[in-house]
Amino acid sequence: MRNEPIQNGNSALNALHRRRIRWMLWIGAALLVALGLGWSIFFALIGEWIIVAMDVTMLVLGLAVAALTYQKRTRFAFFLLAGSMFLVICGVSILFDVPSAQAPRSTHHFLLVVAVCSLLFLRDDRSVLRYTVTGAYMLAFVVLGSTNSDFGSPYALADSVRVTGTWVNNLFSALGLYALIHIMAAELTEQSSLAVDLRKAITHRELFLLYQPQVTSQGQVLGAEALVRWQHPKRGLVRPDDFIPLAEKTGLILPLGSWVLSTACLQLVAWSRQPALAGLTLSVNVSVHQFCQPDFVEQVAAVMERTGVQPHKLKLELTESSLALDMEDIILKMHALKAMGVGFSLDDFGTGYSSLNYLKRLPLDQLKIDQSFVRDVLSDDSDASIARMVISLGTSLGFNVIAEGVETQGQCEFLMENECHTFQGYLFSKPIPADKFAEYCHSMVARSHVARVPGTAAVPAAPAGA
Repeated sequence: MRNEPIQNGNSALNALHRRRIRWMLWIGAALLVALGLGWSIFFALIGEWIIVAMDVTMLVLGLAVAALTYQKRTRFAFFLLAGSMFLVICGVSILFDVPSAQAPRSTHHFLLVVAVCSLLFLRDDRSVLRYTVTGAYMLAFVVLGSTNSDFGSPYALADSVRVTGTWVNNLFSALGLYALIHIMAAELTEQSSLAVDLRKAITHRELFLLYQPQVTSQGQVLGAEALVRWQHPKRGLVRPDDFIPLAEKTGLILPLGSWVLSTACLQLVAWSRQPALAGLTLSVNVSVHQFCQPDFVEQVAAVMERTGVQPHKLKLELTESSLALDMEDIILKMHALKAMGVGFSLDDFGTGYSSLNYLKRLPLDQLKIDQSFVRDVLSDDSDASIARMVISLGTSLGFNVIAEGVETQGQCEFLMENECHTFQGYLFSKPIPADKFAEYCHSMVARSHVARVPGTAAVPAAPAGA
């Protein structure tokens, strides 16, 4: 159930989230431009040129954030907005917005706006980054809101100016918070709605599997990887990037994973009745949440017994990052399943945190070179070196090495030159339904009768079902 990309799919949540992120950045840019322009005119009229310079800087930053957002360079735009706003807000609060009995400090209220903005933007980032950035804004807000000292500033504004400023700052910060809270509420509502729909989809047969062939450099189909899809009755085809993370957050990954495993095993049994497909293996991605269940081994054994699948044809894929949770427990379960005949593949190798000491203890059959390395293997020396390292390491440990995400003949030739001869990717076929997969395999058998020169690059088959 890896988050494998779809072409021409409907990105239900991620597209909306990205759109809202851009709206959030537009709001931030608009606040900077409006406040920078308004205050620079005001302070220019009363001759406060130092403050005018700061306000013009705010105006320029707002325009820069707007330009970056327009170019969809949202990450750069966010960190420019967040960093500059932190410095500007703290600087204005300490130097100019000195509290008095007539006018309390108000500039620091914008820190709350940016804190909420950070939570929204960094929701999918590492928790350390998300909470550090948000925490810095909240801490600064508490300090500035609880301190009445003027810090000895020689630039403190007169109360007659700051009374008006207090109303303006509070109004704009309240509007900013209102807009961001509205965005957050919409996000929660849609996630909740999609979670309810996903729960129904598991039982209402809205989910289905596609199969992406795994082929050798000689054109032989060894097997496939099962990839889950969701045909929503209203949203259309929902991307795995949208519903797999949601399933993991809500616990629906357990019934979803069970359905995928059962369906894949039934498909293997169906293939075993066709001579041309009888020898194929099928890889099924297993979530770490499934693996961590105490009775996971028993669950897999029960599915195999119920479906009648031959265990040696089933291959379970787990990601390298999942090994960071409870390695010892995972190793024990892998050995128990390996004793039953089930195979294992380590997906996304090179992107996680497993050590070589643990790697040699895992009863693996296969290592996968992550598609992020394959994609730039011809243009990035580091990716090329990592690909060579994975091939060499896997071969020395007795594992089969497969490269995923192979899209060009050049990538394929590079991998073959470095002794990787098993591939998966759009160069050979996109993920396709079971009937199209059978046609693909038959066409490859027919092609295998065509004489080929040993050592030449693989000849991709026409993308069946394309």
